[in-house]
Amino acid sequence: MKTETYKVTGMSCNGCAARVKQAALSVPGVREADVELDKGELHVVREGGDAREIISAVERIGFGAQES
Repeated sequence: MKTETYKVTGMSCNGCAARVKQAALSVPGVREADVELDKGELHVVREGGDAREIISAVERIGFGAQES
């Protein structure tokens, strides 16, 4: 398993953080996801797959994302 951190822009509330977490968890291979709203970070534990899939899932719901 691989642990990764992504910088997420555009989050302003806990609702935003929950949407980002759900988007990450919808990506095949993602086992865990946690969002630190105050830091603008998404932490993901995944096996297999590609970082681009997670970034795309977050961007599809209207937020910016990049691997840290």
